[in-house]
Amino acid sequence: MVNPLAGEVEIVLDGRPHVARLTLGALAGLEAELGAESMIALVERFESGRFSSRDVLAVLVAGLRGGGWAGDLDALMAAEFKGGPVGAAHAAAALLARAFRIEGT
Repeated sequence: MVNPLAGEVEIVLDGRPHVARLTLGALAGLEAELGAESMIALVERFESGRFSSRDVLAVLVAGLRGGGWAGDLDALMAAEFKGGPVGAAHAAAALLARAFRIEGT
């Protein structure tokens, strides 16, 4: 079971639930990997709908790894994602939103 207050999101791959969360290290890696000026710039990409499938995959891999998943990008691309591409985009957006949640809001 996930804890949204701890920034966790449930991601179902091939019918199996996984806990995902973005750690500080994962956020720093995403900034570099996706060429974002800052994490706020990446969040703004999602908020404005200007994100790419590459952005979604990178956020999901980082979040899944933060939750203890041992897979990689190739494994994620081969998996069946519950909710398909739209579900994947929603999960990535939820990971970013929860990573930047301010206590009490």
